[in-house]
Amino acid sequence: MKRNSRLSASLHALVHMAQVPDRPMTSEEIAGWLHTNPVVVRRMVAGLREAGILSAVRGHGGGWTLARPASAISLADVAAALEESFLSINTEAENPSCLVERSVNHHLDGFRIEVEQLLAARLARVTLADIAAECGEGIAAYKENRHAV
Repeated sequence: MKRNSRLSASLHALVHMAQVPDRPMTSEEIAGWLHTNPVVVRRMVAGLREAGILSAVRGHGGGWTLARPASAISLADVAAALEESFLSINTEAENPSCLVERSVNHHLDGFRIEVEQLLAARLARVTLADIAAECGEGIAAYKENRHAV
């Protein structure tokens, strides 16, 4: 299954930002981390800004900063801001008068809702600060092992 690139790219950028929360990041810097174009970043941040996850800092030295502490931004918040759907189950009726299609779609909708609720609950338990701390521990261990050799 193909990885959801919008969510993973957004989380990647937001965790970098969480590591230096007082420093505005430009779209160009963020694009460098993600190996993409700044235009893609500007499209990505629009929903994050509207959801109160990012703030724009105008002027010289401006860019994007987290609008609230990383410990107050869950992965569920980011997914919701991006209006991400994790399941590609399409239950739009092609033949609404068919009882079989309606019954199948009813069951699939129930499964989809249950899985999305479970996923949202799990995503809500992890914050950007959790991931940033985990990355910091990994970087410290890497540096320690590199100097030990």
